[in-house]
Amino acid sequence: MSEPQRSRSIGRSIGAVLAGIFAGAILSLGTDEVLHAVGVFPPWGQPVTDAPLLLATAYRIVFEVAGCYIAARFAPSRPMLHALLAGFVGFVLSIVGAVATWNGGPAFGPHWYPVSLVITAIPCAWLGGKLRLMQVRERINV
Repeated sequence: MSEPQRSRSIGRSIGAVLAGIFAGAILSLGTDEVLHAVGVFPPWGQPVTDAPLLLATAYRIVFEVAGCYIAARFAPSRPMLHALLAGFVGFVLSIVGAVATWNGGPAFGPHWYPVSLVITAIPCAWLGGKLRLMQVRERINV
């Protein structure tokens, strides 16, 4: 592979991973905002109970799978690697968030919530990558 091609491939790889990360983050944060606005979640800074956090965990799982699928979909090659890289970034950010909010008080909810985001990051990434690989294999077999 020539140097310009390698640079282009690396750029596309970085773009694919960032696109997946940003898609998952925008979907999650946008949904948070909507659910705060309609009263499903309490106002920002108020204590959050388990039920809304269970809902947030559910949609974050879906959005993380979607974001990692996007990373895999736009990857120039090796889609599973790109999905897992996006998931690893989510994993690290989830750890940072858990540490930052751990003793933050009731406004940050119970400890199970940030732990669940850490635990689900890599499996969601794998699932997003797997969905893309299944799609690619289906097209090959058609």
